[in-house]
Amino acid sequence: MTEWFKDKVALVTGAGSGIGRASALAFARKKARVVVSNISVDHGEETVALIRQEGGEAIFFKADVSNEAEVEALINNTIKTYGRLDFALNNAGIEGAPGVPITKITEKTWDRVMAVNLKGIWLSMKYEIPIMAKQKCGAIVNTASTMSFIVAASAALYAASKHGVAGLTKAAALECIKDGIRVNAVAPGPINTPFESRFSVGITGLQNADRSGLSAIGRNGQPSEVASAVVWLCSEEASYCVGTILTVDGGQSII
Repeated sequence: MTEWFKDKVALVTGAGSGIGRASALAFARKKARVVVSNISVDHGEETVALIRQEGGEAIFFKADVSNEAEVEALINNTIKTYGRLDFALNNAGIEGAPGVPITKITEKTWDRVMAVNLKGIWLSMKYEIPIMAKQKCGAIVNTASTMSFIVAASAALYAASKHGVAGLTKAAALECIKDGIRVNAVAPGPINTPFESRFSVGITGLQNADRSGLSAIGRNGQPSEVASAVVWLCSEEASYCVGTILTVDGGQSII
């Protein structure tokens, strides 16, 4: 599989920690050149440093995916640097207001979560797709969630945004396949990340809450396990996967 990725270009948004960082490292280990993007400069540059420590190639560009001008600049800078874009993981997201009932969610919070989690993926694809269409090839993976098809009490806002990601992914897949672009998504369950820690506290109200019982396998997943699924969806081995929402949840969604 490594030869498939060698010298190709992979963009990862939200690559400063968790699934995004693990995926950026996974692409680099397959010999792809990686564009790391994050709203936090420090965290993004840490990911680049980790890739370079392993002998990989990476560059960092800051971007707030809810801002169209910044997303356009991100893609333009990618092309200026590497001249192409082969793979994209649209991963940037925020937890919103876990633990807050629908009637208590503020309009400001609603708008911000939708702007990052849903609008951000739309904007990313808006500028990624034309580049890949010119190349007549490419693979895009969006980060959905098990909450793209199941829900939890007091997580309405996050669930709504991730349901939207699933629908957007499927619609984009139908539009893009004629241009040789495959669009899919991963749907992680509870994964050991800073995001999961914040989400768990919001849902349970308890510090260091353990949500491993939500999965059939009886443990939280690791970011690297999701990253492996992302890389596979971008590989030639997943050439028949179009509009797939691939669950990586230890069986959470089947309990």
